[in-house]
Amino acid sequence: MTHRFNRRRFLQASAIVSLAGTRGFAAPSILSERSPNSKLNIAGIGVGGRGHAHVETSAAENLVAVCDAVEGTAQNAARWVGKYDQDHQLKRPLPQVFTDYREMLDKIHKEIDAVFVGTPDHHHALASMRAIRLGKHVYCEKPLTYTIDEARQLTLAAREHKVATQMGNQGRAEEGWRILCEMIWSGAIGQVKEVHVWTDRPGIPSRFWWPQGAGRPAGSDPVPADLKWDVWLGPAPERPYLDTYREGKFAGKRVYQPFVWRGWWDFGTGALGDIGCHSLSGIFSALKIEYASAVELLKDSGDGTSEMYPSASIIRWDIPARGDMKPCQLFWYDGAQYPPREVGELAEGESYPDNGTILVGDQGKLTLTGGPKLIPAGRMKDYKMPSPVIPRCESSHFGEWVAACKGGRPAFSSFDHAGPLTEFVLLGNLAVRAGVGNKVEWDGPKQQSSNRPELNQFVKRNYRAGWEL
Repeated sequence: MTHRFNRRRFLQASAIVSLAGTRGFAAPSILSERSPNSKLNIAGIGVGGRGHAHVETSAAENLVAVCDAVEGTAQNAARWVGKYDQDHQLKRPLPQVFTDYREMLDKIHKEIDAVFVGTPDHHHALASMRAIRLGKHVYCEKPLTYTIDEARQLTLAAREHKVATQMGNQGRAEEGWRILCEMIWSGAIGQVKEVHVWTDRPGIPSRFWWPQGAGRPAGSDPVPADLKWDVWLGPAPERPYLDTYREGKFAGKRVYQPFVWRGWWDFGTGALGDIGCHSLSGIFSALKIEYASAVELLKDSGDGTSEMYPSASIIRWDIPARGDMKPCQLFWYDGAQYPPREVGELAEGESYPDNGTILVGDQGKLTLTGGPKLIPAGRMKDYKMPSPVIPRCESSHFGEWVAACKGGRPAFSSFDHAGPLTEFVLLGNLAVRAGVGNKVEWDGPKQQSSNRPELNQFVKRNYRAGWEL
């Protein structure tokens, strides 16, 4: 009885905060003490790749520190801020440079108001939780966490410490998901029966993103002078550094970093973790999903290993009834897998785009390619769009979080949305571990499989000493 009560409170609070802007809710009082015109002191954790975009955005505030396990990347970020300050005639100290965010937060946390996290997936929860427990606002790239359990823990911790949060699924700032919700809620296609989502990750014939579907290559290479390999590994088990594949189907390609860590079970969350929190976010809201009742790997490429995700997969989630919404199913396709042609009503010679989404209702279909619109396209001519009911973004995805840090309304991908969404997304990877045809019945409130208890060990993870959550 106690567990159900706590879960109910969790879901009710998630629904309230996720759509707070539609109901006139104010931000927590602790956030209202800062003037909207003051500058946030921000620290960047992971400042290469996607993280560098946040360096550029944070410079408009006050980026006081940058941290990256590749020291040269952190130094380059600091130099970039110096050039920005020079161009804008700003006189302020260069950001302090660190290679270990534990050290950074220990040493200068009193100088920091907020942090952004742009590290590989396996560091997301650790860096974010350390900052939250120090009372710092957090922007974390997607997926929010590496494990299902971490997503729940971060959501509850952010709420407990009353900090402003945002996950980096940037499309959440755009019109598309809002229009999708408004169309679904107004009955544009009736009751949704199926959702089909596909992506070009980790690779399709015309575009390769990163390796998946292999074992660990033998050998080792000297660690580059500016890479803190032990820090980069963080909570993951120790392994030797290796720069490039020397043979096999990935010969000549990078093994672990930069960027290609996503395909490794120890570091990334695969194609689903990379894109799922983008492409499923609006669907999660539109269909008012709380959790799935089951998930199953329907097909894969047969090359998955204990080290890597398979190079292609098709996964199905079973979603129970929610209020007046009937049960439905969500299908995920990656690695050059696509929905059956009849789902998209493709004409002869027509093919699916590289990435896309189709919702099938009992009164029609809707595609998200190029913005939400009915299928076939001719149906849009006589369709009257519903009136907007969800407030629109007034700045940018990152700017929305900055405003929340200063007392504005909660960001639309705050951890109250991002946490439950990430739990749902990562459940798909539990199905991948189970194998093709092995349906996983899921107890969302308890975060465990009722029919395959051997999978419950993967809901959480073991942390290497010194890197515990």
